[in-house]
Amino acid sequence: MHIKQITKQLLTLLCLGLFTVTVHAQDNTNHNKFRQLYEELPTPNVYRTAAGAPGHKYYQQRADYDISVRLDDENQRIYGEETITYTNNSPDPLDYIWIQLEQNMRAQHSDTKKISTGSISDRMSFGRLERMHNDFDGGFKIDYVKDDKGKNLPHIVNNTMMRVDPPRAIKPGQSFSFKVKWWYNINDRMEIGGRSGYEYFEKDDNYLYTIAQFYPRMAVYNDVEGWQNKQFLGRGEFALPFGDFNVKITVPSDHLVSATGILQNKKEILPEAKRDLLKKAETAEDPVIIYSQDEAIEREKDKAADTKTWHFKAEDVRDFGFASSRKFIWDAMGVPFGDRVVMAMSFYPKEGNPLWEKYSTEVVAQTLRTYSRHTFDYPYPKAQSINAADIGMEYPMICFNYGRTNEDGTYSERTKYGMIGVIIHEVGHNFFPMIVNSDERQWTWMDEGLNTFLQYLTEQEWERDFPSRRGPAPSIVDYMKGDKDNIMPIMTNSESIYQFGNNAYGKPATALNILRETVMGRELFDYAFKQYAQRWKFKHPTPADFFRTMEDASAVDLDWFWRGWFFTTDHVDQAIDDVKWFRVNTQNPEVEKPLAEKQQEQAPENISTVRDDDMKMVSQTAVEREAELEDFYSNYDPFKVTVLDKQDYDQYLSNLDQEEKELLNAGYNYYEVTIRNDGGLVMPVILKFTYADGSTEVKRIPAEIWRLNDQEVSKVFYTRKELTNIALDPNLEIADTDRDDNYWPKREQPTRFELFKRQSRNSENKMQRARQAEEMDS
Repeated sequence: MHIKQITKQLLTLLCLGLFTVTVHAQDNTNHNKFRQLYEELPTPNVYRTAAGAPGHKYYQQRADYDISVRLDDENQRIYGEETITYTNNSPDPLDYIWIQLEQNMRAQHSDTKKISTGSISDRMSFGRLERMHNDFDGGFKIDYVKDDKGKNLPHIVNNTMMRVDPPRAIKPGQSFSFKVKWWYNINDRMEIGGRSGYEYFEKDDNYLYTIAQFYPRMAVYNDVEGWQNKQFLGRGEFALPFGDFNVKITVPSDHLVSATGILQNKKEILPEAKRDLLKKAETAEDPVIIYSQDEAIEREKDKAADTKTWHFKAEDVRDFGFASSRKFIWDAMGVPFGDRVVMAMSFYPKEGNPLWEKYSTEVVAQTLRTYSRHTFDYPYPKAQSINAADIGMEYPMICFNYGRTNEDGTYSERTKYGMIGVIIHEVGHNFFPMIVNSDERQWTWMDEGLNTFLQYLTEQEWERDFPSRRGPAPSIVDYMKGDKDNIMPIMTNSESIYQFGNNAYGKPATALNILRETVMGRELFDYAFKQYAQRWKFKHPTPADFFRTMEDASAVDLDWFWRGWFFTTDHVDQAIDDVKWFRVNTQNPEVEKPLAEKQQEQAPENISTVRDDDMKMVSQTAVEREAELEDFYSNYDPFKVTVLDKQDYDQYLSNLDQEEKELLNAGYNYYEVTIRNDGGLVMPVILKFTYADGSTEVKRIPAEIWRLNDQEVSKVFYTRKELTNIALDPNLEIADTDRDDNYWPKREQPTRFELFKRQSRNSENKMQRARQAEEMDS
């Protein structure tokens, strides 16, 4: 051990505090990291309680839809008519109502196009230039807005919002029905992107449609925002009221349709043999193929001239989506929940096989099981995964997910785990926000962050050591230690976030995982999290409702945690600043004098003495020359135990009681450990002690140790064993951004660098190479 790393001192320690802290002058009102969130959170009221639960006067609006749409497969258009019945459950009369027109972000003169930015570089691809010139017009074309008697209603379209003015105010408890007719051009997702749209398959001249935001939808009116009519610019997703949907979808007769809700005209649409297979799938242990790949290939060869109408109904959902194609393969299996069976299903083209046939529906089923255990039993009758290239998007009971194989049926490891991860994530969105119905237009993290956290738990239950991208603390370190000019607090509106994925998905997911594993513990966290989910299922929670519920149901004050992780851009960087080693001075000369003599022998010599001896500068000192200069002290040995020393020790002991004598001779080592907080974000302190005998011990100290000084604290530990080293955050739990200063004695950690020779890129995946090797062996 280096002398600068351990200061060994002999002290008389009759009274010892367990930790010491220096209080620096600071303005606690404004800067203390443990101040409560009273200023940041809204005042509790009759609608939302201080406990984070719906209040006794909580209300929410309702919107029921009767929709008929036609998919024009020749021109890639949607034509639709709908009747919306809007029920005002608020205490307020409503003079006007707001309807969302998200397709208008694709209108030729939309604000989304106006505010998009770009640049010209010396080398430009044709594809990039073509996107600049793209003038696709995908906005809603509203043919009319009428009341239930057919009379035109005054309305005005403001970009992605439409205000409709009823003939008279809609009073509390009243319902208002009106009709809208519209059409729009479907966007090519592969060319211009989008959550919804079509994908064209040139080889067989067919389309795969994943359709959403396809109808004018009611905006949310509540006690928090009034009307949530913030414009849709493309990033901040959706806020929608619950209701019942009665939807008829007309498509070419050779298409298969997957949609939110239950198929009402199954006998008209599906042959008896297919209905029997669906029945069999309800109790099957493995997915049952309803429509096979061979059948899909046969349908691809020709295009039917006639149409069929698929009729679906869904109860208590906030939205509706569907997918349609003649390319679909369809499989299904049942997932039991008590006396109910939920159907897990997948629809995918041959381009997704064999990957999708092997995994998709099984992953859907596993997601429902894991999420339900942490929240509530999945309440809807089915959950569907639809294969669509380069997308991951969610709607009630249906989601669109990427994952395609190579033409030879092989796929990379990255493709496999990416596909499984996205299916878990998008199916998981059925819970957040489709049921726990947060406002995505304002707070992306409330659905994406919570969902990504549960995605991580599900991935680890799917396969041990699943390569999860987000969730574990180390995965967010690079983001949190980055340039603060490019980082925003989690509590930032969805449209204004820098580094969207890290901010809205990764950081909140990591925060929740740290809460569960390190701050609260699994038992307290899991109970509180489930309380939040069950309190707010089929309701509209806010961030304050989540924060308050987690505290209220656990008796853990988390205001410091929410403030640091969600309201600031501080990062975690703890450091072991100093370690001092103390032992009690026993006053026993037979113990202390040999120790002092040993210390003196080990002490470094004065440089002048060393050089004098080396150069023989002093052959004889004055005292050595003149014997009469000697006295008692000249030959006194301070390390020799004398009768006087023993008398002094006996006198010292006579003044101690039995407890004090035991403490004096207990043989404890005392270690004063000083920890710095260089990152600003207060977190628990976790120390792993390794002792001279090889044993280890982990000390867990709550974050409140920083409550009086959030920059530096010292804490004293005592043990009969001698310490050889200390590791701070030994299991990578707190997302510490600099681990070089987490060790005592300091541990040098070399950074590896790689020598390489540039080669042409090999596009073959490991599965292809393995097949080739097998062929060579055979």
